[in-house]
Amino acid sequence: MGGNANAMAMQQMGFHDLLKNFDPLGWIVFVVLVVMSFASWYFIIANAIRNSMVRGRADGVINGFWSNNSTQDAIRELEAQPKGEPFSKIALDAASAVAHHQQAAAAAAGGGRLAESLSRSEFIDRALRQAVARESLRLEGGMTLLATVGSSAPFIGLLGTVWGIYHALIRIAASGNASMEAVAGPVGEALIMTAFGLFTAIPAVLAYNFFTRSNRLTYARFDEFAHDLHDFFATGARVEGTAPTQK
Repeated sequence: MGGNANAMAMQQMGFHDLLKNFDPLGWIVFVVLVVMSFASWYFIIANAIRNSMVRGRADGVINGFWSNNSTQDAIRELEAQPKGEPFSKIALDAASAVAHHQQAAAAAAGGGRLAESLSRSEFIDRALRQAVARESLRLEGGMTLLATVGSSAPFIGLLGTVWGIYHALIRIAASGNASMEAVAGPVGEALIMTAFGLFTAIPAVLAYNFFTRSNRLTYARFDEFAHDLHDFFATGARVEGTAPTQK
């Protein structure tokens, strides 16, 4: 009889029984973990696709710009790149800054003040810094959420665990015994909530660390490309290698 009772009690530790025995706090914890899990997986997949596309196109965009014989042709190729491609947007911002500064310099005789307040080099440098900062910020999308999920989900699951153990103690006090039948449901709830919290947190932590390193490498390429663009648009030539002549 005791073995049968224990076997029946163990059947009360399943996920179906967990949902059936939830109280309001249990539901809140469960729903929060579900939302956090779906949100983190959304950003994991979205960031993986975006980073793969950015790194896959980077060499083609950069080499295509420097290998073009005409700056205007190179700019037209950059404009044809997808909207989310960051290297082309950085180069286009530099080219736009050059054109804007030239217009201001031409209008200086008519009272324009931009050419007097900022040199060509300073104006390009400012535009490149803003472009790099903007594109870097776009790569950070979802990173804060992944960090938050990775650090908080285990503790939210632990809250459900503590609440399940509390229910087990209440049942022991109410029944006057600590049999498996009395505590199986609450203990099962506690164990499942712990596992669910870890299941939510672990992918978020691993993804956050992976994307942090991946983004750091991309940021370094942003800076390198921006320095070369600054030298080219400010002086007409790259410091290293051969650059096309501006037309």
